[in-house]
Amino acid sequence: MCSSEELEYPQKLLDYQCGFLVSKTMFTACELGVFDLLHEVQEPIAATTIASRLSTSVDGMERLLDACVGLKLLKVELKNNEGHYSNTDVSTLYLVKSSPKTLYHMITYYSQTTYKLWHFLPEAIREGKSQYERGFGISSKEVFEAIYRSEEEMLKFLYHMDTIWTICGKDIIQAFDLSVFCSVYDLGGCTGGLAKHFVSTYNETTVTIMDLPSVVQTAKKKFVTDEEQRIHFLEGDFFNDPIPEADLFVLARIIHDWTEEKCLNLLRKIYQSCRPGGGVLLVEVLLNEDRSGPLTSQLFSLNMLIQTEGRERTPTEYTKLLADSGFRDIEAKVTGKLYDVILARK
Repeated sequence: MCSSEELEYPQKLLDYQCGFLVSKTMFTACELGVFDLLHEVQEPIAATTIASRLSTSVDGMERLLDACVGLKLLKVELKNNEGHYSNTDVSTLYLVKSSPKTLYHMITYYSQTTYKLWHFLPEAIREGKSQYERGFGISSKEVFEAIYRSEEEMLKFLYHMDTIWTICGKDIIQAFDLSVFCSVYDLGGCTGGLAKHFVSTYNETTVTIMDLPSVVQTAKKKFVTDEEQRIHFLEGDFFNDPIPEADLFVLARIIHDWTEEKCLNLLRKIYQSCRPGGGVLLVEVLLNEDRSGPLTSQLFSLNMLIQTEGRERTPTEYTKLLADSGFRDIEAKVTGKLYDVILARK
């Protein structure tokens, strides 16, 4: 039950109402280069200097900086009655574009794509389908064609997909003991971000990333170094092309994109290519069995409606998909980070 205090003044509802104001403030500061500039100068500087360097109005920039201070993304100190701003430790680590753990690319994707599509959430609920056509004039089936039409567009998407593994990839790979699997295929593994955690954790493991030809070519040029000898690439479409044999198949953020029918078709195909005693590792955000949370998973499921033909699922729902595909000994683990893990064996 709500307390009388909550009924008297609905602080939580007021906070929720302003939620998009918070996210767009952070998005804008990232896109304008505020955190990068402050990292570059390495000392507190005035709003007038920041505005001049970033070609914005002084008034607008000062308001943005103050809001970032309120969000604890920036620090401010007064010098001669003028605010001088600098990054917090968290912003330096996660919002500066050049940081090894930067979330910059994910944030700009959310700002330029996700934020725009969520304007059409009421339509998505009414119609039960993706809103790419309203938001960008293309169908959800044409999204990848649009993303891959130029290397610039592709890089934006690949950096976005790669970002999360810098902060939770290790937890995913260590959720289960995967040392018994020597030959691993990461289907739709993009840049090799998760594969790098595999080979650094398990010395005998070789990982092959199977992805579309344009993705593979870009990943080999931009993301995987020559020193990473145990990471290989295979060009192909795992829905339509043959999948080679392996001990373990990884599907990270793949199953939640698709309908039940497509998921079953893919998992059954993987089962046929999986060696006896091998398995499949699903990496997804899990809903509670009673669908009461976590809130992030619930919001992500709405996002799947808006952007794809898929959904987020409970452990039981994933277990049924895997069991109906022939897999057994299915175990789910919540990592405590953004993504959770399910391991099933053949």
